Amino acid sequence: MRRTVVIKIGGGAGIELAPVLAEIAGMVREGSSVVLVHGGSAELDALSHALGHPPQTITSASGHTSRRTDRRTLEMFEMAYCGKVNKQIVEHLQRGGVDAVGLSGIDGAIWRAERKGAIRAVEEGRTVMIRDDLSGRVTGVNATLLGSLLELGYMPVLTPPALAEGGVAVNVDADRAAAATAAALGADELLLLSNVPGVLRDPADPSSLIRSASEVGAEAVAAAAGGRMKNKVLAAEEALLGGVRRVVIGSANGATPVANARAGAGTVFEGAMA
Repeated sequence: MRRTVVIKIGGGAGIELAPVLAEIAGMVREGSSVVLVHGGSAELDALSHALGHPPQTITSASGHTSRRTDRRTLEMFEMAYCGKVNKQIVEHLQRGGVDAVGLSGIDGAIWRAERKGAIRAVEEGRTVMIRDDLSGRVTGVNATLLGSLLELGYMPVLTPPALAEGGVAVNVDADRAAAATAAALGADELLLLSNVPGVLRDPADPSSLIRSASEVGAEAVAAAAGGRMKNKVLAAEEALLGGVRRVVIGSANGATPVANARAGAGTVFEGAMA
């Protein structure tokens, strides 16, 4: 039976795509069944500034920060994620001999989502309600379509947005979307690769890496995870609960980042965390 691996590559600044995509292409040529999920935040930030609609953030009462996604931002989101980044990745994989198919979560309703309702946010010390934000979370995955593509020899390359009720596209967290995808496909592994080496006790000290989340426990991991890392840890937990046997949060950089992550370089999640 072919092993299924879901790999998510972050879209932040400082990630070199060529080496990791070459490595993934080699895995597929050797018989692995791979689904790739990617982000595009750096490209979106650059495009937003170029088009005169700079990025905005929402800060919740608990201190969690997310991208403010109004209609104009969603349009630019689709340009950057679904357009430039997705097609560049597909082009690279095709050059590497892989029959990659680039799709967003709204294509074929690959990712169904629940749109957030009114969001309680803090602006300049005041609590405000935001009602027109186009963001949400993935609640369903079209595993039939993805499975069919894999069976036919195609490699899905997926990116947000997802499809909410009424056919509305919404911004969703790509790490958690990758976790839902891995669970729906019964994947053996989920690799969450970005511009950080894993969960660090001290973000400024790479030597403070937590290597085994299961050994230190959920409380210690949660205490160490700040900013965007919170969503990666949540994605790892959701994948394990969904039946994925192993999740690694690791670096997307270097000559062999996928092999490194599969060998345990990063923060490894296996089984239930106490």
